[in-house]
Amino acid sequence: MYVVIIGCGRLGSELAYRLFKRGHEISVVDEVAAAFDELPTDFIGRIIEGDALNQDVLHRAGIERADAVAVVTNKDTLNLVVGRVASELYHVANVILRNYHPDTFSLFDAFGLQVVSSTSWGAQRIEEMLYHSDIRTVFSAGNGEVEVYEITVSKEWGGKKIQDLIPCSDCMLIALSRNGRAFMPDKNETLNVGDILDIGATFEGIEALREKMRKPVKEG
Repeated sequence: MYVVIIGCGRLGSELAYRLFKRGHEISVVDEVAAAFDELPTDFIGRIIEGDALNQDVLHRAGIERADAVAVVTNKDTLNLVVGRVASELYHVANVILRNYHPDTFSLFDAFGLQVVSSTSWGAQRIEEMLYHSDIRTVFSAGNGEVEVYEITVSKEWGGKKIQDLIPCSDCMLIALSRNGRAFMPDKNETLNVGDILDIGATFEGIEALREKMRKPVKEG
């Protein structure tokens, strides 16, 4: 895969190096020559100094043959404009943009481009870790709007039905693992202590589930 990365700060340089180590061909663009010092010494790829808003710079980066473009500077306006150019003018199939300031996220969303808001995503992860350790995040979709959580069934919920635990529309059971074997159970399946549940949920949904787990249903 040939990838053009716009921005060689900490995020861009880390992304470039990770992709390089996986055998991909990389071009990195930054308007500040010193930014390339962030790249590890064993990185091999094209380095282009210049303004990414300049078409000549994009041409030198090889954007015409790029399989993917990642625009990850700390300037949201630049990221959005270059991302639109890559998508609309050069027809790059896979364009990923960084959203630096959460206040401008709606601008990215309006253009329908793939965007990663590292600040919002990171804040949500830390919030979850501060609040809870009983439910673990194992996969995050988008910017964390929907995630997959792993829950180990406690003794309070052993013997209860799945439908008693997960009734809300913002939660969906993906799989149940028992004795090393995963399967997709019926909602009437009885839970055993130590079962592992993989649940897809919104943030609101998982909060509702946490609250429910604190108050297990009574027998009968």
